[in-house]
Amino acid sequence: MAEVLVLVDHVDGAVRKTTSELLTIARRLGEPSAVFIGAGFDRAKEVLAAYGADKVYRIESTDVTDYLVAPKAECLAQLVASTGPVAVLIPANNEGKEIAARLAIKTQSGLITDAVDVQAGEGGSVSTTQSVFAGSYTVKAKVTKGVPIIAVKPNSATPEAIPGAAADEMVEVSISDGARTARIIERQEKKATGRPELTEAAIVVSGGRGTSGDFSPVEEFADSLGAAVGASRAAVDAGWYPHANQVGQTGKQVSPQLYVAAGISGAIQHRAGMQTSKTIVAVNKDDEAPIFGLVDFGVVGDLFTVLPQATEAVKVAKG
Repeated sequence: MAEVLVLVDHVDGAVRKTTSELLTIARRLGEPSAVFIGAGFDRAKEVLAAYGADKVYRIESTDVTDYLVAPKAECLAQLVASTGPVAVLIPANNEGKEIAARLAIKTQSGLITDAVDVQAGEGGSVSTTQSVFAGSYTVKAKVTKGVPIIAVKPNSATPEAIPGAAADEMVEVSISDGARTARIIERQEKKATGRPELTEAAIVVSGGRGTSGDFSPVEEFADSLGAAVGASRAAVDAGWYPHANQVGQTGKQVSPQLYVAAGISGAIQHRAGMQTSKTIVAVNKDDEAPIFGLVDFGVVGDLFTVLPQATEAVKVAKG
């Protein structure tokens, strides 16, 4: 069975959920082989084995780990040349999409970004589903040249555990001087909020102009659900919430199981960042807000009245 390379998304061996999703998708296409770059493999091995990685290619060279994305793309290009995989799956975060683009150029292969579904097609091909043009269209696409390089959005698959050997193999790579022109000189751990990462969260609650700068009802409702907190561009531009939490075309793109938009009108810029969410709920005082044309459930009301009631109901339901 042909290999499917999966780039492991981790921090010092702490594997993110996106990796278990990609390994689950990889099993639809062939035999999953993980590519682990950096330190902490001993910590990661259990998770990789639990989700079906039969083989793990390990790369620990400081020529890779001490620099930005270019060396990682060269590592993957060398593995593609030596293993001949049926596809390469990469998480569609900011770093992952840049790696995927560089890899596609180096291997002269087709690239698909922000896939929300990946399936085996006819004749050994790989079929993908994307949301394009700011979420206005859903398209089916497949790569017609080289090895399919596919960047997959988080929450595009439900992780399914299946035992794998996770047999590791150290890989020696040769990194060009050109790839080592942007060196990492300092790393600083992001301050923990106690909430899940925005792009990986199964539930996201976002606030917009309707909060008038008071995000407390949004945060309290999010915390009751164990959700991440997002914000519209209007809220971020006003300085009400950090730019790192912006959801939209110029912010982060999310695709959670549940997305709650509170006090957000639903401009196309915002819709482009959340339209692939599985279930969308909106709370807005304006019953003609564009967001209501998109949602599965809509509540016409003041978020300062609706969200506290919803928060209390969730707490009661949890006992």
